[in-house]
Amino acid sequence: MNLSIDASFMEQSITDFLNNKFPGKVLGDYTYRGQFSLYVTADALYEIALALKEEAALSFDFLVDICSVDHLGKAWESEGRYEIVYTLLSLEHTYRFMLRVKIADHTVAPQSLCDIWHSANWLEREVWDMMGIEFKKHPNLTKIVTDDDLEGHPLRKDFGLVYEEPQFSHNHDEVLITPDNPNH
Repeated sequence: MNLSIDASFMEQSITDFLNNKFPGKVLGDYTYRGQFSLYVTADALYEIALALKEEAALSFDFLVDICSVDHLGKAWESEGRYEIVYTLLSLEHTYRFMLRVKIADHTVAPQSLCDIWHSANWLEREVWDMMGIEFKKHPNLTKIVTDDDLEGHPLRKDFGLVYEEPQFSHNHDEVLITPDNPNH
């Protein structure tokens, strides 16, 4: 087992492999604070993820995390309002990088990666619950974080803000008691 590998070598290896196997599907790369990322097209995400796992020279055998970003109101929103970020890890090479996909809106559903990495199941459910991004062929896309009665997706920038004044001992008599919140 190789305990570590040169980061620039891995970055070049990943980029070359994907550009050769999936021409035109790698949209660009990005490095921030030493963390390397590749942007790929949403339509090729599943095939790219599978190839990264199966390619022996790379061996990205672990999906660490999936998160999402809402770019509503940003100058670059026209490139895709939502971004999904997959953090992949090669245990063999002790190397981690991020695979990124930008999508125009929440209805553009990338294919689920559950059958590639089992950890995608709950991670995709969290992204769907909090941001509203669906995943095609997900085995059980149900809420995982928010209450079943909550309408909307709280991490979207257009989700309505709500405010409830906290009740402390010093403002106990000032906090309004409402029928829908009898604890106040």
